[in-house]
Formats: sequence, C-alpha cells, structure tokens
Amino acid sequence: MIREEINRMLDMLPESELNVAYSRVEMVYLKYMYEKMIADKGVQVTELCEESEEIVQRWDEVFAHNLDDILKETIYYSQYKWHMFSYKQQECLEGEAARAAFDAEEKTDLYVMYQHTPFVQIYESASAVVAADFDEQQDIYIFDNAFTWTYVHTHESMCGPYFYKIEA
Repeated sequence: MIREEINRMLDMLPESELNVAYSRVEMVYLKYMYEKMIADKGVQVTELCEESEEIVQRWDEVFAHNLDDILKETIYYSQYKWHMFSYKQQECLEGEAARAAFDAEEKTDLYVMYQHTPFVQIYESASAVVAADFDEQQDIYIFDNAFTWTYVHTHESMCGPYFYKIEA
C-alpha cells in the first residue's frame, strides 16, 4: 500500500524534483542499512537523553584536557572536536594505524556521539564492531565507557580517522 502511494507521488514529480527525492530516500536507506548492520552484529543501541550532556562534557575534559579556551577557538574546536587532532594539538594515531588500534581494542559497551546531534548513544555488546563499520559515518566519535580511548571518523577524506588512547 505505502509503496503504491510513494510511486504515485514520484510519478507526479517533475524530473528536476526526482533528484531531491532520490537523495532523501538514499539518506533513509543508508541510515537503515547502517543500523541493520550494527544490529546484525548483536549490538544493542540505546539513545541516552538526560546523560548525554554530561558524557559529552566528560569527553571534552578527558580527551581535550590540554586545550585552553583560546586554543579551542583558534582551531575551531566548537565546529569539530576532531580539529584537536587535525591541527596536531593532541597526539594520536591516524589513518590505517588508527583503524588497527581501534580494531585491537577490547570492546564491550561503547559510547557513540556525532558532532552535530545532541544525544549520545550506547552500543552494548559491541565486541564485533570494527573501524570499517563507521566508514560511511561522518563526524562520529566512538569511545569506551571508561573514557580511556576514542576513535573518530570525520567527514573529510584527508583527515583521520584518528585514535587517541590515554597513557596509563
């Protein structure tokens, strides 16, 4: 029934509007395929509402502890937290080394946050998750619930991915 209604609407659109429709459907499709892939790995995803602000603040305190407000402004940290890595203000692994380090970490529960969304997600039973799972994601920050390491995949092909682990 719904497919027939969608087809009816698409048939009425001029060719110039079909590109818009396609890009929106593609976004829904890619989001669905990503969520399905994560679920197929046995990962349970829960969006955290009340805790999100505190988790983001803790990420900042732990992983960007060496950046003062002036430096944060200089490197446009508020636009993209990962600028601390691209501007070389925090030592980290990059590229394939970052991917390998992330894959080597033991994972149970992970926090996942996106740069431009307010809520953090928790990925439970995430042991099968690997860096390649996030290749199509943009400006995503993955970190363990003990805040000992973080993996970042950016929207820029020439930046990242990045992996940073707190020295013990």
